[in-house]
Amino acid sequence: MYSNAGKQNSIIDLQRMQNTSNYMPSDSMNDLSTHQAIDSRVHSYNVSSNIDSLRHMAYTAVAPVSSSIVSFLITDNVIITSKMLLIVVFALLASATSVEGYVGRQNAYGRCTHKLYSNSFKLGKDYLPEETLTRAAGGNMFEKVKLTNDPANVWTEVTEYAAAIRSGTIDWKDIASDDMDIRVKYAGMFHRKKATPGKFMMRLRVPNGILNSQQLRYFADAVEPYGPELGVVDITTRANIQLRGMPLEDAADIFKHLPTIGLTCAMSGLDNLRNMVGSPIAGIDPYEIYDTRALTKSIDDWYTGNGLGNPEWCNMPRKFNIAISGSRDDFAHTHINDIGLIPIHHSRTNQLGFNVVLGGYFSIKRIAGAIPMDCWIPEDEALDFCRAVLTLFRDFGSRKDRQKARLMWLIEEMGMDKFRQEVFALMSSYRGAMMINTQFEPAQQYTSEWTQGHRSLLGVHPQKQDNLNFIGVHIPVGRLSVSECRILADLADKYSDGEVRLTVEQNAIFPNIHTNQVSSFTEEPVFHEDGSRLSIYPGQISGQVVSCTGSQFCPLALVETKLTIDALTRKLDELVTIPNPVRIHMTGCPNSCGQVQLADIGLMGAPAKKMNAEGVMKAVPGVNVFVGGKIGEDAMLAEKPMMTGIPLTEEDLIPVLTKILVDTFHGQLKQ
Repeated sequence: MYSNAGKQNSIIDLQRMQNTSNYMPSDSMNDLSTHQAIDSRVHSYNVSSNIDSLRHMAYTAVAPVSSSIVSFLITDNVIITSKMLLIVVFALLASATSVEGYVGRQNAYGRCTHKLYSNSFKLGKDYLPEETLTRAAGGNMFEKVKLTNDPANVWTEVTEYAAAIRSGTIDWKDIASDDMDIRVKYAGMFHRKKATPGKFMMRLRVPNGILNSQQLRYFADAVEPYGPELGVVDITTRANIQLRGMPLEDAADIFKHLPTIGLTCAMSGLDNLRNMVGSPIAGIDPYEIYDTRALTKSIDDWYTGNGLGNPEWCNMPRKFNIAISGSRDDFAHTHINDIGLIPIHHSRTNQLGFNVVLGGYFSIKRIAGAIPMDCWIPEDEALDFCRAVLTLFRDFGSRKDRQKARLMWLIEEMGMDKFRQEVFALMSSYRGAMMINTQFEPAQQYTSEWTQGHRSLLGVHPQKQDNLNFIGVHIPVGRLSVSECRILADLADKYSDGEVRLTVEQNAIFPNIHTNQVSSFTEEPVFHEDGSRLSIYPGQISGQVVSCTGSQFCPLALVETKLTIDALTRKLDELVTIPNPVRIHMTGCPNSCGQVQLADIGLMGAPAKKMNAEGVMKAVPGVNVFVGGKIGEDAMLAEKPMMTGIPLTEEDLIPVLTKILVDTFHGQLKQ
């Protein structure tokens, strides 16, 4: 049934949300194509909040620019009065605060140009209703930090800290821990104080996982000064990039440089919308239902203020994940995201839109698969929908217990029917919204040739375009060295027009390779040289590994993960033959960043005991073993471990894993 949710009674006082209603687009979208509609909508949204971060940048720039002008005038023997100098300074200030100022950021889908019409500087807390502010004031430590010193200020503060450290005015140890360990995460900077004090990881935003060769080379240049142990590049389980090893002063330079190569790390950590995940073979998939590239990019630009930072979303109660699937394989893993958009055609009109699932997440105390919202939205309503859900989450999510502050808890508190009503009411307040209070089923059974729920993306695959192919390359445990980043960049320039795509399995895809170049690509020395880690056809076990950071860098991890799981699975490939790939995930702690519950076999860092040489049971690093997670259209989480407290040694773990492979996955021991 179609519903006009704007006519329903709502618990939300829309007057409290004047700050969002100001951004309502007034033009009709009916005569625009899908991509035009998405782009136009994101241009109209939230433009006044962009001015806040811009003013920070502009004011920071005013002083040195003013000095440069004065220096130029004096150098050229121009007589300048104090009145003339004031005119220059006020002109510069006016340019920083102009109601008619413009800012644009180039992206793959055209230039996003925003007209700025707000004269007031707003912080993240200024967007919260009074009731939310009251709850935050009595909330957990993170809430109090955000109210005391607003995260929206951090985008200029990191530059100030860097300058002070370089000048010798302060040392990084002099910086308040609230700033060093919490607030700078809003600039994508994570202090690794336990393993590498004074060094940072930087998390980038890479919408839909799409990179180019220039960006890969920059990653190599950025981390190279810190040596091969610290200076590494990691691909994450959200198909984005983490750079490691830099001190704060260098991290600030990277933060400023990233927009010049089309990237940002603004708002990539702590209580923010994390990297937008879509299909890694968007636009080239023969079985594609929806090309996720434009929508993932538009949502990312809207949320981050075109990568400059957006104060409107600087005071969320917890992190938030959105994934958009492109085919029935669901390469984006919508079932473990706060919002999952699953493309499907209207059963009567054949209009393309999305079924919606909500509330998927992992945490120490609870894991939850996303649940159906029982609604279908047209594709050009998707950004409105995400905005409405995020607004409800920001304004009504828990500010007390961070373990109960994810979206699922709010849905359970409100009830799905009420939550859906509030979402529709907010969407109607933006511009009017058409909704259907049902979800559609696929018209027919999908008969693609995939294995265990979805197709493999490794190896050579034909695209939907004639004579073009994509090739998936295995990146062991998602970690790249400096030289490997440059190798990938060279391969991209040579074969795929400079483009590389990342997957949530922490691998890389090279698209648009002509059929007559496939053999040349697969025969590249890097895939065959002794000691090379990269491969196109990896082992059935070692080639399917996903791993979190582990104790090498992460302060929460109980065990080392990346080197451990790589060695274990290579050993298993030597011992067991299996008919189909088996996905093994490893995570260092119960936060499950390695997503062990959706793996065929998952290993989670945990305490264990092992008898020593004297016959005494001693505490040792160990793992809990999960079995039976599924991905794809019939996704399922393995919520409980099959075994617990297995010591993390080859002699203890290899027999356990071998037995699981033989008994559950039809493996056979090699002679």
